[in-house]
Amino acid sequence: MQTGKVIRIVLVDDQPFIRKGLRYILDIQKDMQVVGEASTGEEAVDIALRNVPDIVLMDIHMPGGTGIMATTSIVEALPDTKVVLLTTFDVEQYVFDGIRAGASGYLLKDTETDELLSGIRAIHRGATLFNSSTAKRALDQILTSGMQEPDSDSPGKERLLGALTERETEVLQLLAYGKRNHEISAILCISEGTTKTHIHHIMQKLGAQDRTQAVVTAIRMKLVK
Repeated sequence: MQTGKVIRIVLVDDQPFIRKGLRYILDIQKDMQVVGEASTGEEAVDIALRNVPDIVLMDIHMPGGTGIMATTSIVEALPDTKVVLLTTFDVEQYVFDGIRAGASGYLLKDTETDELLSGIRAIHRGATLFNSSTAKRALDQILTSGMQEPDSDSPGKERLLGALTERETEVLQLLAYGKRNHEISAILCISEGTTKTHIHHIMQKLGAQDRTQAVVTAIRMKLVK
């Protein structure tokens, strides 16, 4: 993305006063512009398709379809649009469902303004943001829950497995299982230097900035339970 580009944002929440407050905060930022609002999941998809925003701030519980359902539709139709789940509910299952749906972040509505703004900017640059205590617990739980083979109908499975070598896929699965470099080396009987090289290649191919992003991708591809 171009440096200095204004971040175009769509707000999705069934409570008008929340949208109004968010709009005020965002529109006074020199690098942000609210280009649309929606109060239901169906409206969110329609407005996103018409405006093609960079970021969608998405409530989870709304009439006309949940925010998770809307996230799935938006990400499938607009792969360059990033969806951030913004919710009152600090629930681990929502984090997991959001990752599966393709969300790039999970923030609570009582997040400090500076944290919200920095989070939006980070996600716009390509980061993922699952920083709440619940999000971290959910990821930890996922990492320790075990692995499974990719489902035949997993979205993006063919693209992912086509990009990664067989060994890189094995390394990614072990990363998603929470294994450290020396543990991966021991399991696969390779040197730590080779492990680091594989991880570097995985990051490049997936466009991941860190291990968390790689693990999030593995979860989306159903490489972990």
